[in-house]
Amino acid sequence: MSGWRMWSELTCLSQRRARACGITLHRMISTRQFLQNARKHVTSELKGDVMVIRLNSPGSKVNVLSKELSAELVEVMNEALISPQVSSAVLISNKPGCFIAGADVHWLDSAKNVEELKEISREGQAVMKQLENSTKPVIAAISGSCLGGGLEVALGCHYRIATKYSKTVLGVPEVMLGLLPGAGGTQRLPKLVGVPAALDMCLTGKNIRADKAKKMGLVDSLVDPLGPGIKPAEERTLQYLEEVAVQTAQKLTSGSLKLPERDIGWWNMKGLQHNLIMNNKYVRNLAFNQAKKAVMKKTAGLYPAPLKIMEVIRAGIEKGEEVGYEAESNGFSELGMTSESAALRSLFFGQTECKKNRFGAPSKGARNVVVLGAGLMGAGIAQVSLQKGYDVILKDNAEQGVAKGYQQVYNGLSERVKKRAMTSFERDTMMSSMSAQLDYKNFSQADIVIEAVFEDLTIKHRVIQEVEQVISEDCVFASNTSALPIAKIAAASKRPEKVIGMHYFSPVDKMPLLEIITTDKTSKDTSALAVSVGLKQGKTVIVVGDGPGFYTTRILAPMLSEAIRLLQEGLSPVDLDKFSKGFGFPVGLATLADEVGLDVATHVAKDLGGVFGERFGGANVEVLEELVSNGFLGRKSGKGCYIYTGRKKSVNSEAENILKKYVIENKGSHDPREVQMRLVSRFVNEAVNCLQDGILHKPLDGDIGAVFGLGFPPFLGGPFRFIDSYGAQKLVDDTMRFRDTYGNHFQPADMLRQYAQQNKKFY
Repeated sequence: MSGWRMWSELTCLSQRRARACGITLHRMISTRQFLQNARKHVTSELKGDVMVIRLNSPGSKVNVLSKELSAELVEVMNEALISPQVSSAVLISNKPGCFIAGADVHWLDSAKNVEELKEISREGQAVMKQLENSTKPVIAAISGSCLGGGLEVALGCHYRIATKYSKTVLGVPEVMLGLLPGAGGTQRLPKLVGVPAALDMCLTGKNIRADKAKKMGLVDSLVDPLGPGIKPAEERTLQYLEEVAVQTAQKLTSGSLKLPERDIGWWNMKGLQHNLIMNNKYVRNLAFNQAKKAVMKKTAGLYPAPLKIMEVIRAGIEKGEEVGYEAESNGFSELGMTSESAALRSLFFGQTECKKNRFGAPSKGARNVVVLGAGLMGAGIAQVSLQKGYDVILKDNAEQGVAKGYQQVYNGLSERVKKRAMTSFERDTMMSSMSAQLDYKNFSQADIVIEAVFEDLTIKHRVIQEVEQVISEDCVFASNTSALPIAKIAAASKRPEKVIGMHYFSPVDKMPLLEIITTDKTSKDTSALAVSVGLKQGKTVIVVGDGPGFYTTRILAPMLSEAIRLLQEGLSPVDLDKFSKGFGFPVGLATLADEVGLDVATHVAKDLGGVFGERFGGANVEVLEELVSNGFLGRKSGKGCYIYTGRKKSVNSEAENILKKYVIENKGSHDPREVQMRLVSRFVNEAVNCLQDGILHKPLDGDIGAVFGLGFPPFLGGPFRFIDSYGAQKLVDDTMRFRDTYGNHFQPADMLRQYAQQNKKFY
């Protein structure tokens, strides 16, 4: 019997029925004590007549609604509901930074079919209904993340208190896993916060901070965090939250505090919008049509979850609660069996795996970070380092560069202040931990130096030789290069075992991926330190082998080459963008070329083409060289494939004229699917070559790198999961056809052909 079902059966017991069955109060207390000792995830304590139920999954930084935690929570809640000694309950976490982070995705992943997923949803709904219908008040005391199933538990409680703590966020991020809230969230949220806000929460998966949650009606009261004392600040705040929650429970029981009025009135804009949607069919149609239009614009209909979420919420509004709950469990189970959800869940597991340091802890932790080069990348690296508590030196060789870099960091942190992600005091404190300078002062204290200077091997050699004269022997030197082999950079070092690559992606404060590159001389301790720094910076880290272009640049280059070739064949930049976005890329490839920089693309194309030969061919590099010589560098120069005027862009006719000089006959078709597969097959084929060559350690790293670094469509799960779902043989057939039509740059990788012949999968 599952924990959810146990709740439904046990909660119908009363103290009178318990005595009728011959169960004495003494035996009940003894049994409770036995169960208490046997439980691992949930404990309880009676404070007066309030049962305080504490969540604390062992060996984990967060609580998740696993099968085990759920069963224990059901048992304890049942004890509270049937015990005459208990008048109310408080549900709280022992983990300061986490209430409940959501459902255990492994639990959902273990479901073999639609019916099993439907049962999980229905049982979850039953639990929340029992909680909601309890005659004893239950208070959710929230500090830290309260997400997904965690928020659904809180929604089932009668009263919600949250700390105004920076880590306290509430949300329903199921849409990011290709799912919808399956334990009543789609039905309770509209009634609590209004239909527009509920749609926004469910369709975006965004986090709601405590103060905003209070304004929305998502929580009922707030508790200010306490500063440090004898105990750490987080621990004191959690203790204070519990005291407030217990007092609130007692007041609700005595009647001195009434539950808030949950009906949404007509007296403000939120209420007006909600009630018009609820009561007026025309307004409701308009609201849902607008929501659908926004979803289609953002997803192109490639993700089924947002459309299903709207359908389920609408079912509850128009046909009542019973139909709404049934639609929710049906929708949850249907989505859970889609390939899109499977791919998104695999990325979730992959991200979790990439947040572990496979090299172990470094012999000495890093505290002082030096960043060389105060340009866009260098300043971004400095910012993410400051945000995570590092002392930072930002060095440049020009006063103007130092000033510009310092201002970029300040502006970046100020943007977070505007979004209430931090206070102005926290920003100023962080800025005081950064020294922007022209000299090598205090470099001897550095634990790691991250170089972000121009992509020129001679310059990088000069930098590493200068730096090694002023840093300690155990200081790590990391290069933020996007293509130059780390072994070549390390050739100028007197301690190559301390040299490593750390390839960040722009903008650094927003892009989640960090690609770390090791050589055969890089020591394990150097790798451990670099990974630990990247993880602390909040990055999803993949570790790859050394070689020209490493992994991400190497797989992007052939696809961009094919994009340029398509432009040479006469495909317009607008259609190229339209077709590539239609496949699921967040940015069209003509726009991406402009964002990367046509000068950078030229440099990479020449370097990698020189190494890999015709496999990186397709386009004529002379096209890129002429575009660059005419000043068409991309967005940074205001002109590339497009002309940029503020936020607007238009096709650059001068660039089109240059492309016409290098026209290539279109031997095939510019049908959207044909164009998409030409582009994607080159990207995916080179990913397989990287695995074959040992650049990648495992397919998972390749999928994570492609999705979080280059924007490969998440609903496809990455290049290797795409091959598994599309079919290796089918992809080989496509590439062989393209090779015969367009040239040898479509030659399929040996490993891909092997997998096709043996009908093997990467997962």
